[in-house]
Amino acid sequence: MTRFSLRSLRPLWSLRPGSCFLLGSYILLSAVAFFSFAIGKPVEHAWQLFFTEAIAWVVFWAAFQSPRWFHYLLLPAMLAVPVEIYLRLYFGQGISTHHLGIMFETSPKEAMEFLGQKVWLLLILIIAICGWWGISLKAARSSPELTWRHFSRWIVIAVALLGTAIWQYGNCVGIAATPVVAPSNPDSSDEDEAPVITPTTETKGRALSNPDLERLRQRLAKSPGKLPAWAAIPYSEEVMTQTWPFGLVSYAIDFWNERTYFQELSEENRNFRFHAKLIGDPKAPQTVVVVIGESSRFDRWSLNGYKRDTNPRLSSESNLVSLNDMVTPVTATRLSVPIIVSRKPATMGLKAGFSEKSFLTAYKEAGFKTFWISNQMSFGKFDTPVSAFAKEADVTAFLNLGGFTNNSNFDDVLLTPMNQAMQDPSPKKLIVLHTLGNHWNYSHRYPKEFDHWQPSLFGIVDPEYTDLKNKDALNNSYDNSVLYTDWILGELIERLKANNQLSTMMYVSDHGQTLYDGDCLLAFHGHNTQFEFHIPAFIWYSDAYGEQFPEKIEQLHKHQKSKLSTENVFHTLLDMGNIQYPDEKLEWSILNSQLQRHTRFVDSHGWVDYDHADMNGSCREVIAKKPVRKKKKGRK
Repeated sequence: MTRFSLRSLRPLWSLRPGSCFLLGSYILLSAVAFFSFAIGKPVEHAWQLFFTEAIAWVVFWAAFQSPRWFHYLLLPAMLAVPVEIYLRLYFGQGISTHHLGIMFETSPKEAMEFLGQKVWLLLILIIAICGWWGISLKAARSSPELTWRHFSRWIVIAVALLGTAIWQYGNCVGIAATPVVAPSNPDSSDEDEAPVITPTTETKGRALSNPDLERLRQRLAKSPGKLPAWAAIPYSEEVMTQTWPFGLVSYAIDFWNERTYFQELSEENRNFRFHAKLIGDPKAPQTVVVVIGESSRFDRWSLNGYKRDTNPRLSSESNLVSLNDMVTPVTATRLSVPIIVSRKPATMGLKAGFSEKSFLTAYKEAGFKTFWISNQMSFGKFDTPVSAFAKEADVTAFLNLGGFTNNSNFDDVLLTPMNQAMQDPSPKKLIVLHTLGNHWNYSHRYPKEFDHWQPSLFGIVDPEYTDLKNKDALNNSYDNSVLYTDWILGELIERLKANNQLSTMMYVSDHGQTLYDGDCLLAFHGHNTQFEFHIPAFIWYSDAYGEQFPEKIEQLHKHQKSKLSTENVFHTLLDMGNIQYPDEKLEWSILNSQLQRHTRFVDSHGWVDYDHADMNGSCREVIAKKPVRKKKKGRK
């Protein structure tokens, strides 16, 4: 038997055909990480990715000794190759935790409905890949020359274990190194923020001079127990997740952790009940639609007085009432949406989880069939708190195959499942649509025919968002995305009109955006500006609903200019559905004569009363007013 060792390495041309085929298969599998090169796009950290993959393969091979033992583990990766290529071709990104969630939580029936005629192509691909895997398995079992039995294998394993231990130690205890300030990356998460500097305990409150930095560096370098900087393992978790096939393990672990966290959130309120009941005929057809917008700001809607006609369709609706003064307590989706859909108080907005369920459960208790249809993500540290509420619905669908900052589905992907939900035989239906709306990258949020205001960033994959030369193009792209949102909302209303039944629709955005306004040098959100807290919201109602509930419509018009918060949404929606429950708060419903004004807290350097705050500078940052000190008598 020929053994794989440092002293008996054979050149590739002398290997058996089966061994060459097997090695070629593994090279092709690893090359998936560099697929972007094939379509003319760059690969980030390409050389680091190459060496990380090479080292991972060496360690992997050393641990299992022979392909005949580890080849079975590669089947899921091989089956995932077409999915990875498809996502990179059409959405500019690979498999993520969210995609694993879609694959594992979609039933075969739903998958077949989604794929349509393409299901046969998928079956052919699966058969071909299984055949590829089977042939390479046969080669793996009949290629003894690829078995690694030389003592060098144990050296590799020992070095890998030592490196892992050092890396874990550095993670747990810390690494003595000079602190660096880095700008946040809008592509890294749901939080598109401008560069932010976060002071450490040692630096907070003052700027550091060069001598200060040197002294701080020396102090950190001498910190007891910390790993010296020179001993740190140059391992990047971000790069590791991009490798093939090893990166899939990272996503699987993330998916498992997110599932666990999701179950914990669900367990907290598993037995919660509103004891809600419908007041009226349970068999009378009725449809309530709730549209949760994304990153939309009040003053960019012509419906609210903007000079550009960004709302041609909504402005023509006679039964639509725009709410002039609604604010969101927080400017991050994962924190703002729970306040919209539940009774979670604003001042609890920064805390994870909530002990109650959302309005979906209240509607279910009242006899409505509930739907949550989303063009956002389902899994991930920024998304799971929202999807935990979404899972309360009878039918849940997450349709976003792309992401936030790159190419993705347009929001018209919501229209077909919306039609299907409306055709459901249940007489009472609640349909929640979570849009991608006006999220950065704005030019990726609308199709070409809505690229109305020029110049724009349409067609530019990675625009320089921090370059003020692009200020006009960025703002034009944003307005174009609002124009497309208007079209989507108009289409939804047309479908409800065609129903000829009791129908209502409420739209509310999760937060707004700052867009280099005036002399302001900030963009996106997370900057505590008025542009981010003041959001668009409206209620539309059918003629039939107006005739049956004239008092609610009267109150809606009466409260159009009231000072409102997204805390009002939950109570308004239950009142809209004519649903009552024991501890209801009608004084929080926009449709009720009992509506009372409440303190509108927003998270801006602590909880601030929005209506008693200063709007500071050209960015209009919301700042709490300082208390006025009274002069003591007797002093001049």
